[in-house]
Amino acid sequence: MNFDQSFSRENTCAVKFDARQAVFGRDDVIPLWVADTDFAAPQAVTDALVARARHPAYGYTLFPDSLYQSMIHWFREHHAWTIQRAWIRMAPGVVPTLHAAAMAFAEAGEGVIIQPPVYPPFFSSIRKAGRRVVENPLVERDGRYEMDLEHLESCASDPSNKVLFLCSPHNPVGRVWRREELESVMAIARRHDLVVISDEIHADLVYRDRPFHTMLATVCEPGDPLLTTVAPSKTFNIPGMGLSAVVSERSDLLEQLNRVFDSLHMVQCNPFSVTAFEAGYRHGGEWLAEMMDYVRGNRDFVLGFVEQRLPEIKVTDPEGTYLLWLDCRGLGLDDSGLKRFMVEQAGVGMNSGITFGEQGSGFMRLNLGSPLAVIRGALEQIEVAVVGLR
Repeated sequence: MNFDQSFSRENTCAVKFDARQAVFGRDDVIPLWVADTDFAAPQAVTDALVARARHPAYGYTLFPDSLYQSMIHWFREHHAWTIQRAWIRMAPGVVPTLHAAAMAFAEAGEGVIIQPPVYPPFFSSIRKAGRRVVENPLVERDGRYEMDLEHLESCASDPSNKVLFLCSPHNPVGRVWRREELESVMAIARRHDLVVISDEIHADLVYRDRPFHTMLATVCEPGDPLLTTVAPSKTFNIPGMGLSAVVSERSDLLEQLNRVFDSLHMVQCNPFSVTAFEAGYRHGGEWLAEMMDYVRGNRDFVLGFVEQRLPEIKVTDPEGTYLLWLDCRGLGLDDSGLKRFMVEQAGVGMNSGITFGEQGSGFMRLNLGSPLAVIRGALEQIEVAVVGLR
């Protein structure tokens, strides 16, 4: 796969490109925001979709056993996690799963704990469900983020707080949680009967020179209150397919979640989603390894460029995801001014850190999933703009 290859995504209804005018006020910014990549999906996925499209009927579709088996095999081989078929429930995306989980495991006004700065739908899924956001902020120490486990224990000890949404690996700070950290989280959940929803959509996106990702389920004891949500969408650049899975050994928790999905008739039976899901997990391993090596090169390029030429900006060195968390507080701009500066002066569209919680004030999130020439061009434009501020 040639990840340097550039192809136009404009006028394909791609949010990352065709929503620029609406989001940034201009349609020519270099788009490094939405968390999908500008790389062609694995050829095996495209071939499977083309083959499916040749059949002229696109009716209601079952989830075949082969789909479940592809997922079971993937997580056994890549994550040393053995899943049983009965533990899996297909779902229409990770964000809908978060929303359904807030409704299933907390009553109106009860608390759902999150660890900001964190992916914005963690906030919105709770609020839109009429539940209460409880913040257990991450702690930043010398550019590295850690969980505040003592504060998490305090949050969990409040009987009105029922659920924890864990982001693992963490978006946007790029942490891959260590096994001992995850063991501590589950010990707290166990003591307080706190239901944990572990969003592990980035589980496959860990750099070879960084710690191995540990699936939270592999540190659990029998009966622990855990549901894990996963998807091939980030892994193989197929997020538009909108198909994910929820895994839990607890049949009672799956049934509670199912009742919410069923009440909303949230059934994902798109024949192309099913096809892409299975093809990715069955045939995408080599492509993923090459893609992550390429993105690691982008990561190292940005780290070096910022250190040498943009001293006003600091970068959190990510252990996982293809996202970078840029500390732009040294530019001396407020959040609206920072976004305006990046758009109007630098011509680069990134996610504003403040949208990840107040802990993200002064930060920007940059997506590394583009050809290196695109990343280089964006940084050079930022450099020119920053020189103008000095």
